[in-house]
Amino acid sequence: MEPQVVDHLEKSRYEIFAGDDGTETAGFAEYHLSEGELAFIHTETEPRFAGRGLGGLLARGALDDARARGLRVLPYCPFIRGWIGKHPEYADLVPDARRAHFGL
Repeated sequence: MEPQVVDHLEKSRYEIFAGDDGTETAGFAEYHLSEGELAFIHTETEPRFAGRGLGGLLARGALDDARARGLRVLPYCPFIRGWIGKHPEYADLVPDARRAHFGL
């Protein structure tokens, strides 16, 4: 089963589900949503799922959702910030005036 990224609004985090039956939480990206800005604060992948590219799928899924919802992104989380740095097509999600602050 393909990994699925889901926004759990009540937990303020995106989660990626994987495993044989696709029901195991393989990782998450915590955020704070305020006034049209999605501030990513922490991303974590379960050690047993490491090395499978799930962190990147999680970042892409969360950022694609932010784009679809018209949200601006503040990548305080080093993983999300680094991922955007490697995928400049997502840099436009970070407000122009804040990109230098995040090194983007």
